[in-house]
Amino acid sequence: MIVGLIAGNIIGYFTEYYTSDHYKPTQLLSNEALTGPATTIIAGMSLGMLSTLIPVLTVIGATLAAFFLSGGAATPGLGLYGIGLSAVGMLSTLGITLATDAYGPVADNAGGIAEMAKMEPHVRERTDALDSLGNTTAATGKGFAIGSAALTALALLAEYVEIVRGADGHVTDVVMNINLLDPKILIGLFLGAMLPFVFSSLSMRAVGRAAGDMVNEVRRQFREKPGILEGTERPDYAGCVAISTQGAQREMVVPSLLAVIAPILTGIIFGPFTVIALLAGALTSGFVLAIMMANAGGAWDNAKKFIEGGAHGGKGSDAHKAAVVGDTVGDPFKDTSGPSINILLKLMSMVSIVFVTTVIALNDLFIRIFS
Repeated sequence: MIVGLIAGNIIGYFTEYYTSDHYKPTQLLSNEALTGPATTIIAGMSLGMLSTLIPVLTVIGATLAAFFLSGGAATPGLGLYGIGLSAVGMLSTLGITLATDAYGPVADNAGGIAEMAKMEPHVRERTDALDSLGNTTAATGKGFAIGSAALTALALLAEYVEIVRGADGHVTDVVMNINLLDPKILIGLFLGAMLPFVFSSLSMRAVGRAAGDMVNEVRRQFREKPGILEGTERPDYAGCVAISTQGAQREMVVPSLLAVIAPILTGIIFGPFTVIALLAGALTSGFVLAIMMANAGGAWDNAKKFIEGGAHGGKGSDAHKAAVVGDTVGDPFKDTSGPSINILLKLMSMVSIVFVTTVIALNDLFIRIFS
């Protein structure tokens, strides 16, 4: 548990390093805004990719330490139990992690209220500083969450193997001696590595479509109520809120079904041991992708805040306009796709465990039909 706690703090520290405007990475990212939106997006993507190095090495170290400290060398089952405990250790700071995660939106909305209420400029400056810190705390919270999700998914993967062994004896040897040269294992790894990317694509497209509907609604209101811009007519706020909430619910149906159907369908067609490879592939690619998205999005947002604080010409400059483009790209990265991968990994693992006996039975039927 102490290993997990230390690993969580290491991930949290380096998340802050890569996303806070008090450190070099985000400050250097703001420099890229001087040459336009394209270089800002390229530099942000590069920063996000680089930021995965320390979290991955930390999880590797925590996994090895937890496995061997709990007696995994002599009894592998105890080692896997130790990995599960390290995930609990990483989540032992859940109270403060949730508090800091919730702090960000509070500070952000306070700034929005200050701007809409036309309060003094210094009020907005203060809320911007709080909002910048909120972006970093949110990224730190997501780092804790996805790190613990990786360790939890590994423990769930071990549980799945145990259930398969107990449910169907004739696949025991295959499960315990997985051969990477087996086509079914390679198929599972490729399918699993692909799923976080498809899932992220669907969630990003959902954000894009909802944003497009919102823009059209705002344009319609401006066209039909010209007094809005002059302050003589009240906008229809409820219409915009309805577009966001209804769009969020409608667009999440397909990604949710993907997480449920993929492990079941894979197991029915290729067998339960291919599902193990599927979960392993999804875990490895999803963990890295989630860290990259969360950190890149936070860095883009804080690079914009850094420029608004007076760097590179300040608010309204060409550099600021480029940084706003980066921030707009970063929002679905850090607020939608990145955090949702955490849910994808855990949901796929739980669905696999719940339906394992059904999948084995249907896989036997599938083999008999097609043989």
